[in-house]
Amino acid sequence: MTAVWVIVGYGFREAVRRKMFAVVIVLTVAFLFLFWLANHYVFKDLSTITPPRDVNVDTRTFAGAFLVGLSMFATLFLGVVLAVFLTLGAVTGDAERGLLQPLVARPIGRSTLLVARFLGAGAVCTAYVLTVYFAGLLITGLTGHWWPDQVAWPGVELAGGVLVVIALSLLGSVVLSSTANGIAIFMLFGAGLVAGLLGSIGHALNSHTIEHASAVASWALPFEALYQDGLRMITEHASGLTGFLLQLGPFGGAYVHGWGIRLWAVVYVLIVGTIALVSFARKNL
Repeated sequence: MTAVWVIVGYGFREAVRRKMFAVVIVLTVAFLFLFWLANHYVFKDLSTITPPRDVNVDTRTFAGAFLVGLSMFATLFLGVVLAVFLTLGAVTGDAERGLLQPLVARPIGRSTLLVARFLGAGAVCTAYVLTVYFAGLLITGLTGHWWPDQVAWPGVELAGGVLVVIALSLLGSVVLSSTANGIAIFMLFGAGLVAGLLGSIGHALNSHTIEHASAVASWALPFEALYQDGLRMITEHASGLTGFLLQLGPFGGAYVHGWGIRLWAVVYVLIVGTIALVSFARKNL
């Protein structure tokens, strides 16, 4: 365990030296300020927005759910940015700079280093994601007096999605250069988000082909499924036209959800981690 904490500390010092945390903090402060501004004006003008008499829409629920969904998307994105910054050069990048070879010599070893990098990045990103998620929730709740149906679970699933990305990024750091790994992870992240949006479109159009393709992508990239499941839970009790409209939007609910995808995400991280460990053990440094 001592060796693990040594590697975790090494990763933190490298992140501070490269000013990774400073970049993420600046982005986070900017986002939270703009998010508060959006909430202020949306709920300020909400009383002037009245749907037609024959349209029964709860405008406060619709606005609150949309804003919280927007906050969850930004939180996931910022969490992924932090995860990639912390892990994109964990193996190949450090090896190219000559920093890795002394660390994997006895008594630390390669597997200990990789596991420690996952634990260190996972701890930082989990704390960050939960902090930003609950900050956004408080902004909407205190400004608009609206709270989601589920408060804690969506944040937990966002953090779980970022852990999946960390595992993929560490695997990429074993086989790719730092730049190529960063590009690959962000492309996978974008592909997952597009797949989730296509699932909403396919559901609205009643297209089973699009729905099936989106479901396959969700199982192949479970961070997307966890994110969509979190969106589902913030309005799981919404009904009628309000619930239907929320399902159609970009921050609608999931069509792959529940404990099945949650357990698969855990297995997925273990599989990706095992592949990374085997690849790292065979890698010529």
